[in-house]
Amino acid sequence: MRICVTGGAGYLGSILVPHLLQDGHTVTVLDNFRYHQVTLLDCVADPRLRIIRGDARTESTLREAIRDADVILPLAAIVGAPACDADATAATSTNLDAIRLLLRVRAPGQRICFPCTNSGYGIGDADKFCTEESPLRPLSLYGTTKVEAEAAVLDAGNSLSFRFATVFGTSPRMRTDLLVNDFVYRAVTDRYLIVFEGHFRRNFIHIRDVARAFEHALVEFDRMAGRPYNVGLSNANLSKLELCERIRVQVPAFTFIEAAIGKDPDRRDYIVSNARIEATGFRPAHTLDDGIRELVEAYKVLGHRPHTNV
Repeated sequence: MRICVTGGAGYLGSILVPHLLQDGHTVTVLDNFRYHQVTLLDCVADPRLRIIRGDARTESTLREAIRDADVILPLAAIVGAPACDADATAATSTNLDAIRLLLRVRAPGQRICFPCTNSGYGIGDADKFCTEESPLRPLSLYGTTKVEAEAAVLDAGNSLSFRFATVFGTSPRMRTDLLVNDFVYRAVTDRYLIVFEGHFRRNFIHIRDVARAFEHALVEFDRMAGRPYNVGLSNANLSKLELCERIRVQVPAFTFIEAAIGKDPDRRDYIVSNARIEATGFRPAHTLDDGIRELVEAYKVLGHRPHTNV
């Protein structure tokens, strides 16, 4: 299969692209390398990989990248609320306008698997699982652009969407600003953390299971097409304080306290059902504890060097 991955040198793409090559696919990566990353160097010897250095918002570049693709995986995005707030124009043009451009220039037979986010649920109802039918109430520009882009992709047809839980785990284009990655980083480097509004809950998913979800969709596309799918660990709908407890099991010196005053600017609070994608046969292979252990080892390599999107 011929696959185009925009943003293929980012946090997720750096894990996904090697998976796709190992599965025997021919892969074109379009990326602007905005973080000066040197990811995918371990893949460039593979003749089935083609890299285009450019911007997914440029029509001629995008047309060239998707020209022969059977499937398009549009990962290129300004990811996370802080990064989007730092440059709202770039966030809107990359997360939404570039997707509208893609839908305009792609051939009708080209399939799209779109990476959305379950942050679109915003604040869920107390103790009620968010399903794919739950109202979407994004709280940030990031969530809003992704939700609007998802609607456009699904309306265009020959597509599906993943509403990914908060991703964790290591990548050659590392991010330490994701919640689990950040908390483990602080546990390893600072040994302490002040938690704001520790009762706020999230769902989580390992980055390698995100890659596996895409691989699953390539095989099961015909019966999955036309719908969004929550993708997360069904046993990891946890509050921030519960997450800290799990981290302390592996980092016993970690101390955390909940702030008596003050608010977290990220107001998301929800639990999520992943039953729809599980009904297609997909199951995550990596636990939250697996990811925490992996991150502890990774930060021994990275040391005191945070890697963020801002």
